[in-house]
Formats: sequence, C-alpha cells, structure tokens
Amino acid sequence: MTAIAIQPKKRKKKIPVGQIVLVAVIFVFVLTCVLPFLNVIAISFSSKSAILRGDVAFYPVEFETKAYEILFSDQTMIDCLFYTVKLTVIYTAIAMVMTILMAYPLTKERLVGRKFFNLMALFTMYFSGGTIPIYLNVKWFGLLDSMWSLIIPGVLSTYNMIIMKSFFASLPKELEEAATIDGANDFQILLRVYLPLSLASIATLTLFYAVGKWNSFADAKYYIQTKSLQPLQLRLYNIIKGSTAVDVTAIEGNANSNAQNVSESIESATIIFATLPILVVYPFVQRYFVSGVTIGAVKG
Repeated sequence: MTAIAIQPKKRKKKIPVGQIVLVAVIFVFVLTCVLPFLNVIAISFSSKSAILRGDVAFYPVEFETKAYEILFSDQTMIDCLFYTVKLTVIYTAIAMVMTILMAYPLTKERLVGRKFFNLMALFTMYFSGGTIPIYLNVKWFGLLDSMWSLIIPGVLSTYNMIIMKSFFASLPKELEEAATIDGANDFQILLRVYLPLSLASIATLTLFYAVGKWNSFADAKYYIQTKSLQPLQLRLYNIIKGSTAVDVTAIEGNANSNAQNVSESIESATIIFATLPILVVYPFVQRYFVSGVTIGAVKG
C-alpha cells in the first residue's frame, strides 16, 4: 500500500492592523476626491427642480441633457476650448524647452558661474516680485491683452527645472564621456544621449506644465480684456459668478425663466466640459509619474 502524504493546512496570513488602517485612510481620501466629482456630474444631468429640492447626491434625478445642449450649442464655448488647447500646447512646449536648456548646463561643473546661477534660480523659489511688478513688466513689454501675456511670464518653473536637473545629474557620466570621444558636442549629447533616457521625467514635467496652465485663470483676469482671448477656466469662473447672480435675481423674481431652469446645471456641465480633456490625457502619462519624479531625486 502506498502511503498518502498528508499536506499540512496552510495558515491564513494575518493582515497587520497598521495596513488595515492605512487602507482605510487611503479609501477615505479617495472618496473625498471622487464623491464631489460624481456630485457635479449628477447635478449636470439633473433638472433644476430636483436640484432645488436637494434630491441630487451622486446620481442624476429627473435625468435631462438640457445643460449640455445649451453648452454645446454655444459656438463661443467650443472656440474657447480649442483656444485653450492651443494656448496650453504652446506654453507647455516652450516651457519644456526652457526647462531642459536651463537644467542641462547647470549639471556641468565646467560651467562658469554655475553656483551663482543655481543660487539665482533657488532665490526665485523663496522671493517673488509680486503681482503688481509682474503686471507692470507685462504692460511695459506691450503684452497686455495678448496670448503671450499668458505664456511668457510663467514660462519656466524653478521647481520643475530642479527635478530635470537632478535627473540629468543622476545619469552615468560615462555616457557623456563615450559620446565626447566619438566627437559629439554638447547639443548632440543632450539630444542623442540625455533626452532619450529622460522620457519619464519629460512626460511627467510636461503634464505638470500642461495641467498648471489648463487650470490657471488668475493671470488671464489681470492681463486679458478681449473675450476671444480668455481661456476656458476664466470663462468657467465668469459662468459661476453669473449663475450666482442669476440665483439672487431669481429670489427677487426678475430672472429670465430659461436661465433659472438651467443655471446651476450649466455651471456643473461647464466644469465637466473644462475638466474632461485633462482626464482623457492623464491616463496616458500617469505611469510615468513615480519614475519621472523619484528617479532624479536620488543621485545614483
């Protein structure tokens, strides 16, 4: 008779209490981010009467698409969307070029005045001229009420430049030495050696610049008067202010009936309209976030 081997029962792994607490805390943070967004979506698809009754939470009540129909029938909003995309692309491209061209030389010890330039770059992180001096500079250069007033003043982020500089410094020096022996100059080394190895950092910083410009509207409030040059976020800001005014007028009984019916829904629909492009782009570069930011943090 053959002996039957009796395998011992596997003990269930105990989940540490600390890990349970950590998961619970992360879950709460996720809810605080997701639930307000679901509420905005629900409001955008709900009727005004359901919103006023307070019935709308995280799913639409008395489903309707009137807000989106009005939003997409407004050609100025569509034009504003494409203008903001154009503005963001141009700003991000110039900002990345400036960041790379400043970060790369600062990694070279042979650069004359390297410590001084590093100090001046760090100085801007702690001290700023303020809004009024920046406005006066923009006005003096004749950039007021132009697209370039939204691009040039903030075209370089010192924080992003330091991240890129740290990543360049973490690359093995032997790569540069080998390229130099082959007769490559600094620009060739940057284009053919450094940049191909820096795609993670480049993708991450590109998203940082793009999201920052897409969400900004304060600079447009100061510098832009022409309506066609206003970015989408400023238009959203004006709509929110306008819907508040409509609600106040509605209480007094003098508001336009069409505006009363859809004002709050349009506000929420415009928020979704302004947020959706970034949400579509984000998944394609999200995987670069951890490697892009942390690789350059430790010089290997």
